[in-house]
Amino acid sequence: WFSGDDVYMSNENERQEYVLNENGIIFVGNARYIEARGWYYGQFQDLLNICLTMLDLSLYYRQDPAMDVSRRGDPKYVGRVISSMINGNDNDNGVLLGKWQGSFHSHENPSRWDGSVVILKKWRQDNYRPVQYGQCWVFAGVMCTVLRCLGIPTRLVSNFNSAHDVDRNLSIDKYYDSSGRSLNIGKDSTWDYHVWNESWFVRPDLGRSYSGWQVLDATPQEQSRG
Repeated sequence: WFSGDDVYMSNENERQEYVLNENGIIFVGNARYIEARGWYYGQFQDLLNICLTMLDLSLYYRQDPAMDVSRRGDPKYVGRVISSMINGNDNDNGVLLGKWQGSFHSHENPSRWDGSVVILKKWRQDNYRPVQYGQCWVFAGVMCTVLRCLGIPTRLVSNFNSAHDVDRNLSIDKYYDSSGRSLNIGKDSTWDYHVWNESWFVRPDLGRSYSGWQVLDATPQEQSRG
């Protein structure tokens, strides 16, 4: 609400939706059959201490506590720390462990989650061991809760026929033999859908034209530059 803040959002309707609203819809499925899942963000349900603990458990804080705390007023920095801590695939006490194949019988099937509060409280109850299991919409839902709880306007974005470019040439490569038969030699793929987050803040580092909605993605993928 404060016009001098990096996360200032001038439109009252948008503040109601992207800061204060505790309920939402996540779109999943595929381009021909889009399913709307209800999701309870619950960012005001006694979660602040959990979210602050999340910052304190991060590798960023453990490597340099003074530097980390000094940058917690910067939404760019906080967004990167939280996007790392939402998933537990980096052995950093993250909130959720991702799983996309195999059996889920010994833990929770990702499709059964319908809100963030129970996940975050289970994470705390289990002494900050990753909750099993999450997939992209679960990571995005929980991340939205945490960032809204910390005062950063946040929303979810669903993308269908979502290109997954492994070799970074900005194309999805498919290979065929001389008879037109598909060859299974490429690593690129197209997912039915993918869900990530956008958060609203200014970008003084890049210039005014880059301020506004910023992409953040908590789903663990390939390592980038290590």
